Amino acid sequence: RSSWLLLAPLLTPPVPVITAPPCSLCPEGAHRFQWIRNLVPEFGISSSHVKVLSSPAEFYELLKVQIKTAKQRVVMASLYLGTGLLEQELVDCLEETLEKSLQAKGSSNLRVSILLDYTRGSRGRKNSRTMLIPLLQRFPEQVRVSLFHTPNLRGLLRLLIPERFNETIGLQHIKVYLFDDNVILSGANLSDLYFTNRQDRYVLLQDSPEIADFFTELVDAIGDVSLQLQQDDTVQMMEGMVHPYQGDKMAYCEIANRRVMEVINSARTRQELLHAKTFHSSQQGSSLLSQQGSHASGGLKPEPDTWVYPLIQMKPFGIQIDEMVTETLLTEAERDARIYLTTGYFNLTQAYMDLILGTRAEYRILLASPEVNGFFGAKGVAGAIPAAYVYIEHQFYSEVCYLHQQERVQLQEYSRAGWTFHAKGLWLYLAGSDLPCLTLIGSPNFGYRSVHRDLEAQVAIVTENKALQQQLHQEQEQLYLCSGVVSSSTFEQPNRYVKLWVKLVTPLIKNFF
Repeated sequence: RSSWLLLAPLLTPPVPVITAPPCSLCPEGAHRFQWIRNLVPEFGISSSHVKVLSSPAEFYELLKVQIKTAKQRVVMASLYLGTGLLEQELVDCLEETLEKSLQAKGSSNLRVSILLDYTRGSRGRKNSRTMLIPLLQRFPEQVRVSLFHTPNLRGLLRLLIPERFNETIGLQHIKVYLFDDNVILSGANLSDLYFTNRQDRYVLLQDSPEIADFFTELVDAIGDVSLQLQQDDTVQMMEGMVHPYQGDKMAYCEIANRRVMEVINSARTRQELLHAKTFHSSQQGSSLLSQQGSHASGGLKPEPDTWVYPLIQMKPFGIQIDEMVTETLLTEAERDARIYLTTGYFNLTQAYMDLILGTRAEYRILLASPEVNGFFGAKGVAGAIPAAYVYIEHQFYSEVCYLHQQERVQLQEYSRAGWTFHAKGLWLYLAGSDLPCLTLIGSPNFGYRSVHRDLEAQVAIVTENKALQQQLHQEQEQLYLCSGVVSSSTFEQPNRYVKLWVKLVTPLIKNFF
C-alpha cells in the first residue's frame, strides 16, 4: 500500500497538449501519406526488401543468423535482455562473431552497441548487466552498453520507490535490432518468452543502409544521454554530459531533445537531397531513354514502391512525433476505411479514444484476454493488473454501446492456450480496398505510458505493392484468427469479475501500466 502512496505526487495526469495535424491526407493513391515527410525522413525502398515474420521462433532464429553474419555493426535497443539459456545463446553468438572479426583482421571493424533500460535491466542479482559484462571485459574497444535512466525518477522518489515499482515512472521502451544494413522492427524484447510463446509482430527491412544509418544514429543519441555500463558493473555518464537524475532536469532534457532532433532533422535533410537527386536523375534518364532507346536505362535504380517513416515519441524530451502522426491518421481516416488496431495492453489515451469514437472509419481493435495478458498470474499487486485491464475494456465497451457504435467499433480478444499476447500496431485499409496500404509497427501501445512516460519508436510502412500488402493482410488475419468478438455477455463470465478495490484504484494508477 505504501508503494502506491509514494506515487501520489505523480497521480494527477498533466493536461495533454493536442497539436494540430500537420496537414490533411491527400486524396490520391496509397501514397497519400507523403505529408508524414514534413515531420520525419522518408525512406523509399523496394517492397522486395521487406519481410513480415509471424512467430517468436522465427524472430529468434533470425536474430542469431543476423548476429553471426554481421561484419560492420550490431545495434540492439530493447527494454531488457533476459537471463535464461536462450538469451545466453544470443550473447554467445555475439561473442563468437566478435572473436571471428578480431581473428580475421587483427583489429576488428565490427562494433556492437546495446541500449537497454536502466531500472528494468538492473532488476535482481542476475540481470541484463551481468549477462553483458563478460562481453565488455573481453571486447572493451568494440562493445558499448548504454542504460537509459528516465529523468523523472530522481530525488526522494528514487530513494523510496522499490525495485519493479520504479519501472512505472518511465522506461526505454524502443525495440530495434540492426545488423549491418538489415533492420528488424518489433515490439518484442530480448527475453525467452518473446522467443517462444509470447506473440508479437516483427518486420525485417533488408539491405536498407539509409534506414540502418538512421536507427544507428538514434540509438547512439539516446546512448549518449544514458549511463554507460563499465566492466566492474558500475555505471557512469560520458564526460561533460548532464546526469539524468543527479543533474539539472531541464538542462538534461534539453540536451536529449537536441541530440535526438539532430538525428531526425539531419536524416530528413539527407533524404530530401537524395530524393531531389534521384528525381533529377530519373528525369534525365527518361529523357535519354526517349532519345537513345533502352541502353540509357541500365544504371537506373527501380522506382521505390514502399516508403518507411520512423515515428519517435519521447515526451520527457518534448518530442511528440508519433502521437501527432497517429492522431492525424485516426482523424483523417475516411468513411468506410477500416483500421485494425492491436495492443497487448488496452489502455488507450483519452485523445485516441475520443478519435476512435468520434470519427468515421470502421475499427477492429484486438486486445489480450485476461489469460494471455503478460501480467496474468503475477504475484502481489501486479496480479490484479489483468483485472484492471478488464475494467478499462468494459468501460470503453460501455461507451461504444452508449453511443450506438457497436457496428463501427468492434473489440476482439486474443486467446491462445499456453501463450501470452504482446502485439501492437495498426493496419489501414482504404475505403473499397481488401488489402492494407499502411501499417504501424514498433514499440508503442497507444496508451498513456507510450505517449507520456516512455521512449518509443515505430515505423509507418506505406506500400503500393500488392504482394507486400498481401503479406501485411495475412499477418493481420493470422492474429485476428485467434480472437473472439467482445459482447456484453463477455463481461458476465466468472473470470471477468473485477473486485471493488481494483475498480477504485484503477483510475488512479492506469497511467502507470
